[in-house]
Amino acid sequence: MALTEKDVEYVARLARLEISDAEKTLYTAQLGKILGHAQELNAVDTAQVAATTHVLPLANVTRPDVVVASMPREEILSNAPDKSKGCFRVPKIIE
Repeated sequence: MALTEKDVEYVARLARLEISDAEKTLYTAQLGKILGHAQELNAVDTAQVAATTHVLPLANVTRPDVVVASMPREEILSNAPDKSKGCFRVPKIIE
Protein backbone atom coordinates (compact mmCIF):
# COMPACT_ATOMS: atom_id res chain seq x y z
CA MET A 1 0.00 0.00 0.00
CA ALA A 2 1.52 3.26 -1.12
CA LEU A 3 1.17 6.38 0.99
CA THR A 4 -0.45 9.33 -0.78
CA GLU A 5 -0.46 13.05 -0.08
CA LYS A 6 -4.12 12.68 0.86
CA ASP A 7 -3.06 10.30 3.65
CA VAL A 8 -0.49 12.85 4.87
CA GLU A 9 -3.14 15.59 4.81
CA TYR A 10 -5.43 13.35 6.87
CA VAL A 11 -2.75 12.65 9.48
CA ALA A 12 -1.84 16.34 9.62
CA ARG A 13 -5.48 17.25 10.16
CA LEU A 14 -5.76 14.69 12.99
CA ALA A 15 -2.65 16.19 14.60
CA ARG A 16 -4.04 19.71 14.07
CA LEU A 17 -1.04 20.63 11.93
CA GLU A 18 -1.06 23.03 9.03
CA ILE A 19 1.47 21.92 6.41
CA SER A 20 2.45 23.41 3.07
CA ASP A 21 2.41 21.62 -0.28
CA ALA A 22 6.21 21.22 -0.15
CA GLU A 23 5.92 19.65 3.31
CA LYS A 24 3.20 17.29 2.07
CA THR A 25 5.54 16.03 -0.64
CA LEU A 26 8.45 15.69 1.79
CA TYR A 27 6.39 13.95 4.48
CA THR A 28 4.81 11.60 1.94
CA ALA A 29 8.26 10.35 0.98
CA GLN A 30 9.52 10.16 4.56
CA LEU A 31 6.46 8.43 5.97
CA GLY A 32 6.46 6.07 3.00
CA LYS A 33 10.02 4.98 3.88
CA ILE A 34 9.06 4.52 7.55
CA LEU A 35 6.05 2.38 6.63
CA GLY A 36 8.23 0.40 4.22
CA HIS A 37 10.62 -0.45 7.04
CA ALA A 38 7.64 -1.48 9.21
CA GLN A 39 6.46 -3.82 6.44
CA GLU A 40 9.93 -5.40 6.32
CA LEU A 41 9.72 -6.02 10.06
CA ASN A 42 6.29 -7.61 9.66
CA ALA A 43 7.83 -10.11 7.25
CA VAL A 44 10.24 -11.39 9.92
CA ASP A 45 9.21 -14.72 11.50
CA THR A 46 8.90 -14.09 15.25
CA ALA A 47 6.98 -17.26 16.16
CA GLN A 48 9.92 -18.66 18.15
CA VAL A 49 10.70 -15.39 19.97
CA ALA A 50 9.36 -15.18 23.52
CA ALA A 51 7.39 -12.09 24.47
CA THR A 52 9.37 -9.65 26.62
CA THR A 53 8.57 -6.56 28.63
CA HIS A 54 12.16 -5.37 28.80
CA VAL A 55 15.26 -6.16 26.78
CA LEU A 56 17.41 -6.66 29.88
CA PRO A 57 16.77 -9.34 32.50
CA LEU A 58 15.87 -7.11 35.44
CA ALA A 59 14.91 -8.29 38.89
CA ASN A 60 13.21 -6.48 41.73
CA VAL A 61 15.93 -5.25 44.09
CA THR A 62 13.74 -4.17 46.99
CA ARG A 63 14.01 -5.81 50.37
CA PRO A 64 11.35 -8.25 51.55
CA ASP A 65 8.46 -6.71 53.45
CA VAL A 66 8.96 -7.82 57.05
CA VAL A 67 6.94 -6.68 60.05
CA VAL A 68 9.20 -5.25 62.76
CA ALA A 69 8.52 -3.48 66.04
CA SER A 70 8.31 0.30 65.77
CA MET A 71 9.41 2.96 68.22
CA PRO A 72 7.08 3.67 71.13
CA ARG A 73 4.62 6.50 70.47
CA GLU A 74 5.74 8.42 73.55
CA GLU A 75 9.36 8.42 72.36
CA ILE A 76 8.36 9.63 68.89
CA LEU A 77 6.19 12.43 70.30
CA SER A 78 8.79 13.46 72.89
CA ASN A 79 10.39 15.92 70.44
CA ALA A 80 7.12 17.25 69.01
CA PRO A 81 6.63 20.98 69.60
CA ASP A 82 2.87 20.45 69.96
CA LYS A 83 0.91 17.22 70.46
CA SER A 84 -2.67 16.31 71.23
CA LYS A 85 -4.35 12.95 71.96
CA GLY A 86 -1.23 10.97 71.01
CA CYS A 87 -0.75 12.72 67.65
CA PHE A 88 1.33 15.55 66.21
CA ARG A 89 -0.56 18.85 66.26
CA VAL A 90 0.11 21.25 63.41
CA PRO A 91 -1.19 24.74 62.63
CA LYS A 92 -4.33 24.97 60.51
CA ILE A 93 -3.45 25.99 56.97
CA ILE A 94 -6.88 25.87 55.29
CA GLU A 95 -9.33 28.62 56.07
